[in-house]
Amino acid sequence: MEQTLYTEQSIHIDQALQNIQRLVTNIEQVIRGKRTQIQFILTALLAKGHILMEDNPGTGKTVMAKTLAQSIAGSQHQGGANFKRIQFTPDLLPMDLIGSHIFDDIRKEFIFKKGPLFCNVLLADEINRASPKVQSALLECMAENQITIGETTYPLEQLFFTIATQNPVEMEGTYPLPAAQLDRFFLKIYFGYVDEATELSIYKDYLGIQNNLQHIQQVLSMDEILFLQAEAEKVQIHEEIIAAVRNIVWETRRHPDIVLGASTRSGITFLKCLKAFALVNGRTFVTEDDLHQITRAVLDHRLIYRNKEGKQKALGSILDKELDRLGKLRIS
Repeated sequence: MEQTLYTEQSIHIDQALQNIQRLVTNIEQVIRGKRTQIQFILTALLAKGHILMEDNPGTGKTVMAKTLAQSIAGSQHQGGANFKRIQFTPDLLPMDLIGSHIFDDIRKEFIFKKGPLFCNVLLADEINRASPKVQSALLECMAENQITIGETTYPLEQLFFTIATQNPVEMEGTYPLPAAQLDRFFLKIYFGYVDEATELSIYKDYLGIQNNLQHIQQVLSMDEILFLQAEAEKVQIHEEIIAAVRNIVWETRRHPDIVLGASTRSGITFLKCLKAFALVNGRTFVTEDDLHQITRAVLDHRLIYRNKEGKQKALGSILDKELDRLGKLRIS
C-alpha cells in the first residue's frame, strides 16, 4: 500500500516538473537570457500570488507577461485560461476595471456588465501611470479573489494571477504604488537588460522572435496550472528554514535602518514562495540556496528604509546572518 502511494506521488511530481519545463521552454522561444526572471514569475504563479515587474521601457516586461499569458491562455473549451490586458493611463477610471451597471432596455432594469478584472490572467501594464484611486480597485481582487460592487460580492475564478509592470517612479507621469498595494504582490523583480551576447542574438533574429510571439502556443491548461499550485503546497520545508524565515521577518522590524519591517502576512507569503521556487527548480524540498535567491524579491518592496544606504545593505546583512546560522547546522 505504501509502495503504491509512493509511486503515485512520484508520478505526480514527475508530471509537475515536466509541465514546468514545457512552460519555460515555450516562454524562452520569445524571452531570451531571462531564465531567473522566468523562474520568479512562475514562482508567483504557483504560489497563488501576483508579481510586479519594474524597469525602464523597452526591456521586455510586457512581452514577458504576454508570452506567459498566451502559454496558459486559450479557448475555454480547450481548458485555457482567460487572459485580459489593461493599459493603465492617467484618465482610467475604477469602473473601467471592475465593470459597471448599464440599463437593459428590454428587461427595464440595470444589469452588471463585468470588467476585465473578471479573468484568470491579468496583465496590468504600466500600473503606476494610473491614479491611486484606480490602483486601489485592484486591492480586493488581489487579496481576496473577489470584487464587491455596492451590496453585491462577485467571486473571481479559482485561478487569478496578476502580472503588473511599472516604470521607475523617477520617470514623469507615474504615481508610486502605496504600501498596501505593494504588499499584495508576492514578488517584485527588476527585469534588467540582457547581456551583450544575448542582445546581439536578439538583433540578428528579431523577426523570428516576433513571429514566435505572434504564434506562441498554449502548452498548459488551467487545470494543469491548478495541479502545479497544489503540488507546490506539498513541497517539504525544514523546520530550521521556517525558523530562518521567522528570524528574518523579526530582524526587519528591529533593524535601525528599516522604518517599517515585514508583517506576519509577509512571512506566510515568504514560505509559499520558497515552496513554489523549489518546485520550479525541480525539487520537492526547500534549500538554503532558495532562501538566498528569493529573499530580496519577496521582502524588499514591503520594507520602508530610513535612507538609500539602508536599502542597499540592511536586508542583505540580515539574510547573511541567517544563512551563516543555517550553514553551521548543515541541514541539507
